[in-house]
Amino acid sequence: MEALVVASNLRPARRKGVLSALLVAGAVAAAPVVTALPAFARPAPDGFGDLIEQVSPAVVQISVKQVMPTGAPAGMDEHSVPEQFREGPFKDFFERFFKDRAPQEFQSPHGTRAAIGSGFIIDKSGIVVTNNHVVGGAKEITVTLKDGSELPAKLLGTDEKTDLAVLRIETGADLPAVAWGDSDKARVGDWVLAVGNPFGLGGTATVGIISARGREIGAGPYDDFIQVDAPINSGNSGGPLFDQNGKVIGVNTAIYTPNGGSVGIGFAIPGDLAQHVVAQLQENGSVKRGWLGVRIQPVTPEIAESLGLDKPEGAMVASVNTGSPAEKAGLHQGDVILSFAGEKIEHLRDLTRAAADAEVGSNARLDVWRGEKAMTLDVRMGEAPRQLASATGDDNSGNSGNDGIELNSLGLVLANLDDQTRARYGLDDTMKGVVIAGVASNSDAADKGLRPGDLITRINQKTVATPTDITQAVEQAEQAKRKAVLLLVERQGEERFVAVEIAHA
Repeated sequence: MEALVVASNLRPARRKGVLSALLVAGAVAAAPVVTALPAFARPAPDGFGDLIEQVSPAVVQISVKQVMPTGAPAGMDEHSVPEQFREGPFKDFFERFFKDRAPQEFQSPHGTRAAIGSGFIIDKSGIVVTNNHVVGGAKEITVTLKDGSELPAKLLGTDEKTDLAVLRIETGADLPAVAWGDSDKARVGDWVLAVGNPFGLGGTATVGIISARGREIGAGPYDDFIQVDAPINSGNSGGPLFDQNGKVIGVNTAIYTPNGGSVGIGFAIPGDLAQHVVAQLQENGSVKRGWLGVRIQPVTPEIAESLGLDKPEGAMVASVNTGSPAEKAGLHQGDVILSFAGEKIEHLRDLTRAAADAEVGSNARLDVWRGEKAMTLDVRMGEAPRQLASATGDDNSGNSGNDGIELNSLGLVLANLDDQTRARYGLDDTMKGVVIAGVASNSDAADKGLRPGDLITRINQKTVATPTDITQAVEQAEQAKRKAVLLLVERQGEERFVAVEIAHA
């Protein structure tokens, strides 16, 4: 059984070489010729000894005593799984892993538990970076330097959303420190070095390459991990990932494992993201993030076609928070945000990160697609609440009664919202729209997760009140040679846009 686990005092990963290929185009006489050069492997450095000698003094071991909640089973408590991993597709994997593998020898009859992780010094005065899940719930934190010196550490601040934490240690003398690199310039195939304390074995170095960029692993809204094949093991959490110049380009955080052992897939928080968060934690003890106040969803090819976009891009606004900066700027439900402050939005995480990085109170320009045309809005950024509401995912399709108007082109049975349908589907008096009373099992609507009881409130950006409103809108879309219609569907108080293909007889 596969699992994705954080790499603190319980983790693993692995390594291999790098291979690249070059294709050159040329011309002979009048006919173009494409010549493929032999693939070649970039030679490994002669050794990493000098690099390891340079950076390892700044890598530390972090030992933590955590308070066990009263009545908590040994090896498993609310802090065992980091907050950002407690929901999502890997929730069961995390809980099972920590419950089964928590080492009993770390348990204390006095209500505490010991944990070991890694960290690194970024300032000679004694500023240490690590993972939040390493020091979360800590009663006591001890930092061990390379020379074996043990120092008490003060927690300056933590950020659960990015799983980062900052500590301070004091020695009365300058400490060895490492500097941040430019993780955005790191490429797949580049050599990387991880130094940390796997299984409590201090000062362990492992080497590999960057396997992928921009990995989303269900950790939260700021998913943008660097994937590496350098062995990352239990105890490596919070340790640095170095480039060949000895600069920190990542913070080792999690691994993917089918059996609790190393399979060569580790994940690191990009250094550029970490540096920004760490600076705020060091200065303020917390992180202030810019806030738009919208719930967004991807623009699928069907949604793009229904909106008249040339290609699926941007982030679609599924809902706008009342009183939010987005509402004050005039952003509407159904708008597609194509760029934020001049930065093109290709993936949802592009907007999430750009908005979060924006300074609170600053002004940002939004390029928006609305009603098949482009427009520009200016928004004054707010401050993100401490706890942002999470977006709910799709539920499984169900089936129910079949009374209503059949719309075969969408594979739906539609019904008026009256006392009978409200009672049948548990819809309150404040809700408006058209009820889905049936879904054809072989339809695109069923494939998209629509089910009886869902409420259609808009179609192609127009409000609907009766099934006739929807049938007329579908007819207009067919006359315009559209392949799909865009429905705004409400379920249990959550709204989302769904593009449903029009089936032709």
